[in-house]
Amino acid sequence: MKKPMISHHVASAASGLRHVFVRDLDLMALIGIYAHEKTEPQRIIVNIDLSVQEGEGPQDDDIGHVVSYEIVVKKVEQIVAGGHINLVETLCEKIAAACLRDKRVVAARVRVEKPDIIKNARSVGVEIERQR
Repeated sequence: MKKPMISHHVASAASGLRHVFVRDLDLMALIGIYAHEKTEPQRIIVNIDLSVQEGEGPQDDDIGHVVSYEIVVKKVEQIVAGGHINLVETLCEKIAAACLRDKRVVAARVRVEKPDIIKNARSVGVEIERQR
């Protein structure tokens, strides 16, 4: 099968892709390089866009046959609960890798924001995209 080109994450009948997403997941995390960030959780906002290869044939009404956004959220929560991470980039990579473990996910775009770090900015952060 030809690998679809992902330029942005939208559903595409021509490419047989479904768009599964998580918007503005608000979590507390131990993240950052400074001493206080290693002991005091801070708020992060996570956004995830997944390009998911649709299966052959008609879609049935079974949660086991789709990429579940609930499972995606649980994966993110487990990663964050796993302990301190220095860099937002590292957290993005861990989330993308966890999503791509599902063979149906062909691409993952992950954005992690720290909304309370720079006083006069709504948020700062990192966004990555990884493909299978």
